Amino acid sequence: MAVEQHVVAGSMQKRVLVIDVKDNVAVALEDIKKGDHFRVETAEGALEITALVDIPFGHKVALKSFVRDEPVLKYGEEIGKAAESIEIGDWVHNHNMYCERGFKYGR
Repeated sequence: MAVEQHVVAGSMQKRVLVIDVKDNVAVALEDIKKGDHFRVETAEGALEITALVDIPFGHKVALKSFVRDEPVLKYGEEIGKAAESIEIGDWVHNHNMYCERGFKYGR
């Protein structure tokens, strides 16, 4: 079940979406600026996160710190792995994650 979360940036509220309780990334429902603070409810409890960089609308933000090759979960499923260390609050995209799925099927 998807849970919409609110990002508090000064007096503005921004939104992110945690699609599944197992997810370790959230989706930005609008542009998030470096330094914006937001609170996300997870299965482990509430997280207070600060965006480390600008995160564009529709892109992923890390809800935890990742080490290289650690699974990235979205939709409750592994969508890829961290290509490098990723810090909580960082932008997660193809510059710092990879997907083996296509390689497994000869693509």
